[in-house]
Amino acid sequence: MITTDFVPGSPCWLDLGAPDVGAAAGFYRSVFGWEHRSMGSEAGDYGVFQLDGRTVAGLGPLDEEGARSAWMIYFCASDVDATTRAVRESGGTVRVPPTDAGGEGRMAQYTDPQGGQFAVWEPGSTKGSEVVDGPGSLSWTELYTTDTAGAREFYGNLFGWQTQDTDLPGGGGTYTLITPAGLPEERMHGGMMQLPAGQLESTGGRPYWHPVFGSADCDATVARVTSGGGTVRMGPEDAEGVGRLAVCADPAGAEFVVLTPAQS
Repeated sequence: MITTDFVPGSPCWLDLGAPDVGAAAGFYRSVFGWEHRSMGSEAGDYGVFQLDGRTVAGLGPLDEEGARSAWMIYFCASDVDATTRAVRESGGTVRVPPTDAGGEGRMAQYTDPQGGQFAVWEPGSTKGSEVVDGPGSLSWTELYTTDTAGAREFYGNLFGWQTQDTDLPGGGGTYTLITPAGLPEERMHGGMMQLPAGQLESTGGRPYWHPVFGSADCDATVARVTSGGGTVRMGPEDAEGVGRLAVCADPAGAEFVVLTPAQS
């Protein structure tokens, strides 16, 4: 499970780059009940999504030429500069170098050797998301990649992640589970799944991370996705031992998963 103790290598933040901030704010309000709070033009029109007064994620305009709308997942880092050196040494690419965020923390964005984009956050006054692992908040992170072995080696070197493989039901392949370094299995925070480039249509064959948001009722949430102009790419369907889930995209094409966990 994802928590807010922000250990190194664990998911601590996520934000959405959108072509139309107002439209994105309206969509996610209708789907998850998030309220958008802008930080103003001095912050580049960046803002946050909040659920019941607690910050869930960030939202800002797309600021890279040719970039597609997508969710960016940030992993906690104790030293962004050291992490950046390690990314380069391990064959990754630095897309946004270490940058100060006004005392709130420091961030950097990267591309792994297979092409998956991710980011890190070194906490300052802001640790990260204030609510996780429940309805309407981040509850899992997932990487679709063309090379699980390569990704496992890269992220293992970078964050020290512990990984274990499990067989998917019905002969659907292998899923690699991720746990932060030194923590027990109960703290698994994500997974990796290998897919051929031809099945990664939304990114033109490039690997990518996407967030999984919790829901008390997957089908009802999916209905709000479609009524708000989003699309459903898979599901809703039941996954044994996991719960009921659906892969969705917002009206601008940013992908996310909705999950109602299985009852324990």
